[in-house]
Amino acid sequence: MERRKRRAFTPEFKAQAVELSEQMGSISKAAEKLGIREDSIRLWKRSLGRSKNPQFSQTPQEAMRMLEENKALKKQINDLEKTNYILKKAAAFFSQDHLK
Repeated sequence: MERRKRRAFTPEFKAQAVELSEQMGSISKAAEKLGIREDSIRLWKRSLGRSKNPQFSQTPQEAMRMLEENKALKKQINDLEKTNYILKKAAAFFSQDHLK
C-alpha cells in the first residue's frame, strides 16, 4: 500500500482559500472547487482569526481582557440590582406613608 504524500500549501494559498470560502458562503463549495478537504479550510480560517466563534479568533491577552471585563460587568450588574431593590423598597415605604 502506497502512502500519500502530504501536500504543503503556501500562506497565500491558505488566505485565498479562506477568502474564497467567505465569498462563496460555503466552505464545502470552496473546498470542492480547490480540490482540498473542508477541514483544511476550517483550520486555516481559525488560524487566520476569521472564525465566527470568538473563542478561536482571540489572542490569549484579548481573552484575558474580555474575562476581566466580563467580571467587572457582572459586579456592576450585581450593584445595580441591589440599588434597584433598595429603591423599590423605598418607593413602597413612601407610597404607604401618605395613606396614614
